[in-house]
Amino acid sequence: MTKQEIVTTVYEKLGFSKRESSDLVEQFFRIVKQSLAQGENVKISGLGNFVVKEKQARKGRNPQTGEVIEIAPRKVLNFKLSQVLKDEINYDDNGA
Repeated sequence: MTKQEIVTTVYEKLGFSKRESSDLVEQFFRIVKQSLAQGENVKISGLGNFVVKEKQARKGRNPQTGEVIEIAPRKVLNFKLSQVLKDEINYDDNGA
């Protein structure tokens, strides 16, 4: 699903104008991105958790030359599904 499809769904389901729907979706993503950039975790009930983790510097190897290189420390974003969403994704018509 693309951002434009989300805007269209908001437009159809909530009855906002296309412009209001687009602004609403843009603002939501802006808030989430700002929070993550500041190192905050974002939890959306029924969907999951976006967690920013710090990776330490480490040594790596260039696969072409075999040369040892230093990999800089960095932040990475992890996403963990909520149990509710896991259950919905793994549900089948047989009730299992």
